[in-house]
Amino acid sequence: MLEARGLTVRYGAVAALDGFGLTVPDARVVSVLGPSGCGKSTLLRVIAGLEPVEAGDVLWDGGSLSHVPPHRRGFGLMFQDYSLFPHLTVADNVAFGLRMAHLKGERLRVGVAEALDRVGLRGYERRSIGNLSGGEQQRVALARALAPAPRLLMLDEPLGALDRTLRERLVGELSGLFSELGLTAVYVTHDQEEAFSLADRVVIMRAGRVAQEGVPEEVWARPADEWVARFLGFANIVDAVVTDGYAQTAWGRFPVEAAAEAPGRARRDGPARLLLRTEALVPTADGALQGLVVSRVFRGGRYRVEIQVSPDVVLQMELGAEVTPGAGERVAFAVDPAGVVVF
Repeated sequence: MLEARGLTVRYGAVAALDGFGLTVPDARVVSVLGPSGCGKSTLLRVIAGLEPVEAGDVLWDGGSLSHVPPHRRGFGLMFQDYSLFPHLTVADNVAFGLRMAHLKGERLRVGVAEALDRVGLRGYERRSIGNLSGGEQQRVALARALAPAPRLLMLDEPLGALDRTLRERLVGELSGLFSELGLTAVYVTHDQEEAFSLADRVVIMRAGRVAQEGVPEEVWARPADEWVARFLGFANIVDAVVTDGYAQTAWGRFPVEAAAEAPGRARRDGPARLLLRTEALVPTADGALQGLVVSRVFRGGRYRVEIQVSPDVVLQMELGAEVTPGAGERVAFAVDPAGVVVF
C-alpha cells in the first residue's frame, strides 16, 4: 500500500503541493484529477523519488521511502511524452528497464515479448519508434513501464496526446489490463471521463491540496463544493433560499427535500447555492417553471439546450432530438429533487 503524508513542495512562493495526502491500497487504481498546474505531475515525481520535499513523507506498506533512491523503489513511471528512445527499436526500448534489473539473454527476450503481448504489440520487436503511430508509441511506453513488474505503476497524462476516438478505446484496454494484472496504480489526468472510467477512487486536486476524494459514483453525485462542481463540468449553479424542503429562486419555487447534501454539510434552512444537474430539469407541459430557449447544440443523439429563466440566469438541460424546442420557443419544466445538490 502506498501512502503520501503531508507532502509539501514549493517553487519560490508557489506551493505545488501543500500538505497533500494520498492512500493507494494494493491492487487498486486511484485517479488524481485536476486542472493544469495543480501539482499532479509534481506528486508523481515526489512518489518516484525524483523531487525533494519540504515536508511530509512517502511510505510503502508503512515504511518510509525518504532515503530510498528512485531505482530501488520498485515503481514504474510512464511520462506524458512517453520519453521513448528514438534511436532504439521497440524491443530495446521495452528492454531498458529489464536491463536495469540485470536481466540478460533468454530471460530478457521473454520479458520483452511478454510485455509487448500484454499491450497488443506482439511481433513489433524490430520496428523503429519513428515508424509507429501515436497510439502504438503509447503502448510501447506502457510495455516498458510494465516489463519490470513494478509494485506501483504511475501514469502521467498517458493519453493526452491522442485523438478522442483512440483515447476512448485505450481507456477500455487500460481498465481491462489493470484488472487482469491486479495493478496498484496512480493515474494522473485532467480528463474527467478517463479518471472516472478507470479509477476505484478519484482524488480531485486544487492548488496542491485535496479538494475531494471518494469512489467515482459518490464524487460525481455529490461534489464537495461549487469549485469541484464547475471543474466537473456542471454549469447550473444558482442562488436560492431553502425553507421547509423548498427552494425559492428569482425564477421560481421547487422542492429540494430529496436533494443531496454536499459532503460534510448538515441540512439547514436559509440562503444556499444549488447545483441543478441537467437531468434535474424535466420538460413537462404543466411545469410550474418556464424559460426561453436561447440556444441548442447537437451532442450525439441529444441536444444541450440553454434556457433563459430570468434576466441573470441561463440554465442548461439535455433533451432528445425528438422533443427539442428551437431557439426563441418557450419551454415549461419541473425540477427533480434527485438531481439537485445543496452546497
